[in-house]
Amino acid sequence: MKRLRVRAAVSVVALALLAGCAEDGGRVHSSGVPRSQARAADALNGQPRVVPPRGPRAPFTVFRATGRDGTRVVRATWHGRKSGVTGAIWAWVPPEYHQARYAHSGFPVLIALPGAYGYPFNYWAGPGFALEERMARWSRQGRTLPFVVVMPVLNPSRRYYDGSDIPGQPRMGTWLTEDVPDFARAHFRTYDSRDGWAFMGSSSGGFAALKAVLKEPRKFKAAIVNGPDTAPDSPLWQGHPAEMRANDPRHLARQLAAGRGAPVYLAFELGGREAAVTDVKRFIKDYTGGPVHSTLYVIPGGGHSGHTYIRRMGDSLHWISERMQGPVPSV
Repeated sequence: MKRLRVRAAVSVVALALLAGCAEDGGRVHSSGVPRSQARAADALNGQPRVVPPRGPRAPFTVFRATGRDGTRVVRATWHGRKSGVTGAIWAWVPPEYHQARYAHSGFPVLIALPGAYGYPFNYWAGPGFALEERMARWSRQGRTLPFVVVMPVLNPSRRYYDGSDIPGQPRMGTWLTEDVPDFARAHFRTYDSRDGWAFMGSSSGGFAALKAVLKEPRKFKAAIVNGPDTAPDSPLWQGHPAEMRANDPRHLARQLAAGRGAPVYLAFELGGREAAVTDVKRFIKDYTGGPVHSTLYVIPGGGHSGHTYIRRMGDSLHWISERMQGPVPSV
């Protein structure tokens, strides 16, 4: 699997916290549908129900401040009751979360996954990409929804588990799709509908994001998928071909299409110099369509790096924001 290595210098301050496509100028035309149509199947009773924080709450420490708006990235250690995995999770809430007019609103959650080992640090939490600062600016400009960002470790050690429950190994698929959302629901106001849940990931995290949404379309509606592999490749799958196939995005996309499952929305990002461009375009051609909607941003001159992907992240977030539920002001 292609590995993304990023260095980021951060300091921790202890503080308790409550809480089918055609290219056009680097972009490939979307096969998605307007937001009003995309949400129709989930809006039988109007807007999704707001779910208040349920607890139990984990003790937070401040990881870094993210601007003059007073927002912070915080860190906690979370024990996943369903997977049995214990790992670090970083989180950030947008400025709107604390505004009086949104005091009773739910917020959409973006689970952001790093590349490489994704252990012991999730680099999206650091200042190297300033993801949180960018997201605050994009939502202020009206380009994107104000997402709560949850950033777990991708692996429990420096081995690769493909974001999956590989037999005999830590249950990282359950960690990402069950325990990490439970962390978000324990601490933040969220929605009970998949309209409020999405993934973003790069490289190995991109594979995990792609697979999670295709495997759990009733829980997650969209994913931003950066420089991914499109097939499982962990050596730990050896001797488990049936389980590996059950975690293969190609198989999952075919299953979703055959079963006419809930529509999902995949925003792919690739650097123009990446070897994976051909593979991802083939995946889009052969495995998307029907309920699997996709768009592709090819970034001219870009390589396999988060520094490439962040250049179009605002466009990708805009695309999925058009298909998700944002906070509803109460005053």
